[in-house]
Amino acid sequence: MSLLFRILPVLALLLGSAMPAAAAGAHQLPLYPESPFEGTFFSWISNSMIMVWIGAGLIMLFCRAATKKMALVPSGVQNFAEWLIESLYDFFGNILGERLVKRTFWFFGATFMLILTVNYLGLIPGVGTITTTDSNGHVTALLRGGNADLNMTGAMSLTFFALWLFWSFSEIGPKNFFSHIFSPKGDFSGFMRVGMVVLFFLVGLLEVLSIVIRPIALSFRLFGNIFGGEQLLEGLMALVPWQLAFLPALPFYFMELLVGLVQALVFTLLCAVFVKLMCDHGDEEHH
Repeated sequence: MSLLFRILPVLALLLGSAMPAAAAGAHQLPLYPESPFEGTFFSWISNSMIMVWIGAGLIMLFCRAATKKMALVPSGVQNFAEWLIESLYDFFGNILGERLVKRTFWFFGATFMLILTVNYLGLIPGVGTITTTDSNGHVTALLRGGNADLNMTGAMSLTFFALWLFWSFSEIGPKNFFSHIFSPKGDFSGFMRVGMVVLFFLVGLLEVLSIVIRPIALSFRLFGNIFGGEQLLEGLMALVPWQLAFLPALPFYFMELLVGLVQALVFTLLCAVFVKLMCDHGDEEHH
């Protein structure tokens, strides 16, 4: 399944290049977001920003509805919200431990729900396909999947990286932070200790490079899978008459429902593991 997620962008590109001439003029999702308000005061608002705002608004409305009339015998919305939050809290608690999850769950829970909501909003019929045409004949999609925008995924990754540094320094301190990266692991003496110091210093440089690459890998993984999936669906629908366009895309549409969930889980899971690896005190027992 993970291999399939990785080849989705490649499949999308192959489908786009293999489309017949009749479908070649069909609208394809561009690599970069665009503004449906080009030439106006609101030209700074992109079609992907609108989707993210809609997703955040739906989450706030859901939280408002779930907490409006709190009761010991919960209503359906409150019951679902409690189940969702408790399930996510227990999931991340098993990874991070009781101390860290209390401090960081606000980020992991909110990020998971935002990514999942925005991913599913991008699958609504019309997103990426309903377009406007300006006076110059340029076609722009009114709405675009929020996580099919590298700006969005990059912003989330950089936000996590800044929080990871803050949590790491506040949990273990600057000395232990750099010691975790560069200090030799184990007891050595004499010439062996000198050699291990040099060796672990070089390994620490590689670890620093790995830390710098993490936000880049996180952002491109999420962006590539969501953008590739949307291109795949549009490419498939362009291969047949519009009356039957839903048929070839239907099985991939259901697969995208799974991809949207998996990618939200993978992004937050990797972030939680990175926090755990650096901030673990080693004094708690976890599952």
